[in-house]
Amino acid sequence: MNRIWKFLTSLRLTAVLLGLGIVLVWVGTVAQADEGLYQAQARYFKHWYVAGATLFGYRVPLLLPGGYLLGTALVVNLVAAHIQRFTWGWKKIGIHLTHVGIIVLLVGQLVTDLLSNETQMRFVEGETKSYSESASAYELAFVSDGANGLQQVVTIPVSRLAAKGEVKHEKLPFAVRVKNYQPNSEPSFRAPMAQNSPPVTSNGIAQFFDFRTMDEVRTMDEKNIPSALIEIVPASGSLGTWMVSGWSGDEGLVEAVRGSYARQASPQMADMIAQRLTTPQTVEVDGKKFAFTLRPERLYTPFSLTLLKATHAVYPGTDIPKDFRSRVRLQNPRTGEDREMEVFMNTPLRYGGLTFFQYQMAAGEAAAREGLRPSSTFQVVRNPGWITPYAGCILVSLGLVVQFMIHLVGFVSKRRST
Repeated sequence: MNRIWKFLTSLRLTAVLLGLGIVLVWVGTVAQADEGLYQAQARYFKHWYVAGATLFGYRVPLLLPGGYLLGTALVVNLVAAHIQRFTWGWKKIGIHLTHVGIIVLLVGQLVTDLLSNETQMRFVEGETKSYSESASAYELAFVSDGANGLQQVVTIPVSRLAAKGEVKHEKLPFAVRVKNYQPNSEPSFRAPMAQNSPPVTSNGIAQFFDFRTMDEVRTMDEKNIPSALIEIVPASGSLGTWMVSGWSGDEGLVEAVRGSYARQASPQMADMIAQRLTTPQTVEVDGKKFAFTLRPERLYTPFSLTLLKATHAVYPGTDIPKDFRSRVRLQNPRTGEDREMEVFMNTPLRYGGLTFFQYQMAAGEAAAREGLRPSSTFQVVRNPGWITPYAGCILVSLGLVVQFMIHLVGFVSKRRST
């Protein structure tokens, strides 16, 4: 036990951990060029270990401790060393404050990584929503009528689809067999005069669209839109295969498809194609109907927001934004709240543990030229540990100032006495 305690409190261990942290930051930063920002964050900094790295386009057999392991080890080392060398006295209060501040920073970062999430809420004028959606993660959702007039929603994360095979859920009276999965895809409308091959299935949206497999994207301003060919199999036997795609369950992507075909053909043709893309897909098992779609993961809230007005003003004669803001109505049946407020740059809405930032907007003359309904998008952030960086920095700064002042006062006093 003495050897273990000596190891945990060793200053050499601190130096090694800090050195490994520098190496990890360098490796993870370089790997972002090939793996993308989000994957690099997950593999190198939000993981306990790193097995293999991608550097300058080459796969390198490298084994490193991940961000979670390094952070935990640093906290244990700091706490153990502080306990061993702890002696109470006003002359060391600054050191104690600094150590506490560093611990708060490390633990706060872990809490943020584990508990925080960012989603988006996009709605057009007059639309009401009580949920936000992930910007990159998708889920296969089955919706059916439940008790008391409510809907029952069962979701399967896209990671289960990527593993293929058969997926079962206790609340679904059938199994879902994944016959094919595309991490990134692009839709192509099957125009009647240009169909060169039969559709992959005669059910649902596959009658009107082909989904080509695309290379996975890595940049921050692009995202992968998955598609999958699934078979629904209850106990009585297969009900057939369907194509599910994030293109049909993501409102923003549907609007992008509509806008693309409006520029190529006509608004009427674009509306027809968008309608075909969002055609409801349903199955009936044991007298119960299930509607299903591949959509962005949702975060539901006990309150709702209604977009009343989206304002996007530019400087005269330019396309430079001058002011863009959203006037919303917040309603919470639990508390009886019903009020209106504005959300604009640097003035977010904070409510229910969530922060709503003005993120994107399609309104004003630009939206009118594209034939789009005025809409707004909020970045929705939940971060229970948001206060820890501020508290940690304040404690570290206060500790350094206090310790400096203690030594300064002692030095000045000693000089005066001599």
